[in-house]
Amino acid sequence: MDSTLLIAIFSGIAILLILILKFRIQAFISLLIASIVVGIIAGMDPLSIVKTIQTGMGNTLGFVAVVVGLGAMFGAILEHSGGAEAIASFLLKHAGEKGASWALMITGFIIAIPVFFDVAFIILVPLIYSLQRKSKKSLLLYGMPLLAGLAITHAFIPPTPGPVAVADILKADLGWVIVFGAIVGIPTAIVSGPLFAKYISKRIHVIAPELVESQSDDQPKPSVGMIAAIIGLPIILIVLNTVLNSPMAEGWISEAFKDWMKMIGHPFTALILANLIAWYLLGVRRKTSKEKLLKITTKSMGPAGIIILLTGAGGVFKEMLIATGTGDMMANYFAEQGLSTLLFAFIVAALVRILQGSATVAMITAAGVTAPLLLGSTGDIEKALLVIAIASGASIMSHVNDSGFWLVSKYLGLTEKQTFRSWTMMTTLLAITGMTSVWILSLFF
Repeated sequence: MDSTLLIAIFSGIAILLILILKFRIQAFISLLIASIVVGIIAGMDPLSIVKTIQTGMGNTLGFVAVVVGLGAMFGAILEHSGGAEAIASFLLKHAGEKGASWALMITGFIIAIPVFFDVAFIILVPLIYSLQRKSKKSLLLYGMPLLAGLAITHAFIPPTPGPVAVADILKADLGWVIVFGAIVGIPTAIVSGPLFAKYISKRIHVIAPELVESQSDDQPKPSVGMIAAIIGLPIILIVLNTVLNSPMAEGWISEAFKDWMKMIGHPFTALILANLIAWYLLGVRRKTSKEKLLKITTKSMGPAGIIILLTGAGGVFKEMLIATGTGDMMANYFAEQGLSTLLFAFIVAALVRILQGSATVAMITAAGVTAPLLLGSTGDIEKALLVIAIASGASIMSHVNDSGFWLVSKYLGLTEKQTFRSWTMMTTLLAITGMTSVWILSLFF
């Protein structure tokens, strides 16, 4: 291996972590600085370094900015309408007390598709408080399945920002990412959700906090069927586009129809349609003023903007590795050593996650490092599985440097030790189960 390029990549990652961990510099600028360091150590021309930053940022944001922005607005309208509570209440009513943990897992799995993890958890936490008071069982019996469903969908299934960003950096097809994200996500949610909850709730008994901020209002909630249809529309269109334009549909669908599906089933168009339908059915039709809807959707752009910029910086890091030849060198080395790209991507994401806390930064960093290793022959299914492997690694071992750790601790009334034994263990189980499922699937595809 070229020692200069090896020093460049390790120096870049080391500086990235030092800037974030020690100096507390925002991950966006830290990624850009790390990219510049890689370019300088690798011997790139100064002007080429600047042009590479521009190219990496532009190529990445062209797709991610649109999808994340549309997804954030869609989720904000759904959140305001009370759709999340409607689905949760419906599932709990039909599941009964014995099936409550399974119903909460399914609720989290569905709701996290359009709504950010932390927002969805805060909206739904009064439901698990209520269940605990009725059953007198540990709050963890209901909290862990909900958190597992939310965390898995948020990490594995587009159009949530993390997998969208990774898919774009790796040039993976979103339709296949959705399909395999769901396939891997279901067993992972079962193991880290209801099964783990049953185990941990017998060892840590927690009661619901007395003071609860009410999330409800006097307006009736929208129907479950409507919410399910609105959430499902963009996912069905994206997956349908992928299937119809794959070899399995060759010969029995006209080319003209396929061309139209390429537009209608593209994430841009699918999410625009979902936003318009949600704007009317969950907003205008429910007597929400246009001014209020504008305020809601505008406010949602704040968190989306941070993710968009982070993803762009991850694209810059990837582009720098490609431009310096570091990616090719690493690809050849791992091929010679027989090390799986899936395992490499999982390990990188896990290390960054454990060291600096943010799952989003871990996913984007791992995608940036892994993308140059991909060969031209790497298929869409292989890339989709790689996205899920990275998402699994980036979900592992949430602890004190992750805001999610403190969110869970606060709302479930847990001590730090209890949060480690429950939430941290659950995220670790989630990551290992997810990666194991990806590895099994890779044997068949």
